[in-house]
Amino acid sequence: MSQNALFQSVKGLGTPSTARKKDLAVATPASQEERADHFVVRNGVRCAGAHLIIDLYDAKKLDDIGLIESALRQCVEAAGATLLHIHLHHFEPNGGVSGVAVLAESHISIHSWPENGYAALDVFMCGDAKPEACVPVLRKAFKPKRIAVSELLRGQGA
Repeated sequence: MSQNALFQSVKGLGTPSTARKKDLAVATPASQEERADHFVVRNGVRCAGAHLIIDLYDAKKLDDIGLIESALRQCVEAAGATLLHIHLHHFEPNGGVSGVAVLAESHISIHSWPENGYAALDVFMCGDAKPEACVPVLRKAFKPKRIAVSELLRGQGA
């Protein structure tokens, strides 16, 4: 299929040059004020959002995919975020779980090593969502002896 035919069948807009012009006209906001960029001010810094790196040590039930899904859903609710999709994968033979909750505000990911009692999570959220609200949920769900949390403010100066 030619590029011209592809644009006509997919876009219904005519020639490729016409399609590009129409796409740009729709995608470009009339003014900067009309665009909601969901940047926030956090700790006095304007940024895209907070990215928490969370390590759980000596944690329990890190091979329980049902508990992990439930904990991710509770994190989303506690943070005031919007869940779009969850995908989890259960590894064998050790039972570790890797997965992600895709959010309108970004994501929460988890990778667990139940044989070591360790899980690594990334919680990145923009807008008004509160990623720090996930920490008590994770503490309750997995009962780690220790939690380490680091925060990165993403998109500073953008």
